[in-house]
Amino acid sequence: MKKPFPSLQSGLLTLLFCLLTSFAYAQPSPKREFRGVWIATVANIDWPSQQGLSPVTQMEEFRYILDEHQKTGINAVVVQVRPTTDALYRSSKELWSHWLTGKQSQEPNPPYDPLAFQIDEAHKRGMEFHAWFNPYRATHDTISANISPRHITRTRPEWFIQYGGKYYFKPGLPEVRQYIVDVIMDVVRRYDIDAVHFDDYFYPYPTKDPFPDDEDFAKYGANFKNKDDWRRYNVDEVIRVLSEQIKKEKPYVKFGISPFGIWRNKTEQEPRGSDSKGGITNYDHLYADIRGWLEKGWIDYNVPQIYFHLGHPAADYGKLLDWWSKNSFGKHLYVGHGPYKINNDRVYKQWSDPNETGRQLRLNRQTPNVHGSVYFSSKSVMANPNGIQDSLRQFYYTNPALLPTMPWLDSIPPLAPTHLKVQNTTEGVALRWTAPAAAADGNTARYYVIYRVQSGRILNPENPAHILAIHHGGTAYTDTSAKAGENYTYAVTAVDRLHNESSLSEKAGGKRKK
Repeated sequence: MKKPFPSLQSGLLTLLFCLLTSFAYAQPSPKREFRGVWIATVANIDWPSQQGLSPVTQMEEFRYILDEHQKTGINAVVVQVRPTTDALYRSSKELWSHWLTGKQSQEPNPPYDPLAFQIDEAHKRGMEFHAWFNPYRATHDTISANISPRHITRTRPEWFIQYGGKYYFKPGLPEVRQYIVDVIMDVVRRYDIDAVHFDDYFYPYPTKDPFPDDEDFAKYGANFKNKDDWRRYNVDEVIRVLSEQIKKEKPYVKFGISPFGIWRNKTEQEPRGSDSKGGITNYDHLYADIRGWLEKGWIDYNVPQIYFHLGHPAADYGKLLDWWSKNSFGKHLYVGHGPYKINNDRVYKQWSDPNETGRQLRLNRQTPNVHGSVYFSSKSVMANPNGIQDSLRQFYYTNPALLPTMPWLDSIPPLAPTHLKVQNTTEGVALRWTAPAAAADGNTARYYVIYRVQSGRILNPENPAHILAIHHGGTAYTDTSAKAGENYTYAVTAVDRLHNESSLSEKAGGKRKK
């Protein structure tokens, strides 16, 4: 056993560590940043915690998840609503999910609509709700007892392929593509979602066996030089048509993809690829041309799952981040982080380094065109491995953040709030204002940002440290954090659904009574 350092040396080392830590975290957080988390329902990864719970327990669990992430500073949740051609919402097109009730096709008892509930709870907390669909995976296994006689794999068996121990839709069938689009558009029409979200599962990850679609290629692939191009076309068509229909139905609903972290490796044949040596790529193995979708403007955001550490020999986080940032084509880039790997990787010790995630986040903020982060998954963040949740709360997400704007969807800000009034009370400083009239595009305020500085200081709406609160509760707010006797200056802005912000209201001074 080593001898302890003398007290003076120990004190100097502690001081040095604190200074280095302060320097590392001194990077200011941006005013706008996407801070998301995936909430997976497949295999009950995140919610509900097990099958067959009562609706009351399911709702309690979901509220708790949102409350914890709200404390962390998360401003968007990506919730899996269709994991295996099933529905965690009331649907006339697909059966209730067994991950929810314990038996496929069995509805919750007493009846309720989980998706409507989840959207409402997320919006109450100022979080965007991104509805996460798996387009092609039809079952999680092939055990007949787990599959309802009314499941689509039974009623339309000609649409499906068995591969890798699961059933998958045949992506080459035009009627399959139309069915997938119809299922998703049904949710877009009926629910107040903020985005449609796909993850990395398009054509399945390859096994030792080839994907059995020779017959479909013979029937539908005559115009293509090879099967790979035909497979990419099949996926392209779902993305293209869905993009068009979403914007036609609800222009404000976003469409985002979270691909595997490598589009293609850079080679002599493909100079556009990343400096990586991945054995799997989106383009060549999953037949998902993410870069092409971004270039064509079919999707609004991209969340590459860069679940690699800085310095990884085949897929270095920093190199991949740089590549995706240079291939975003003006759309949003959020980085998919993998806290599930922390202390859980037997090969790479870097995932046991408590500073790895922090280094990645700081690099994100230093890299152009990076608009935020999404974490897989909810329970991995909440378990706080190596203090990741603490770090987000205490350092990286200390200040609240507005979501980034998408000017290609909406660039017109709302009008400013008016008639800001302040009442000084012993409970705090009570603010009231008048909601603005509709802007030129007809949009009204969705929520408000309340700014506060000490009297005598210049209030700067571009400084996130001046944000007191992002407020979704109407046109009144009480500042209970105000110190008794301290004089403050307040102002309020209005923000629309796509996060365009108005100019400041008139300013008003106030102080909490002693």
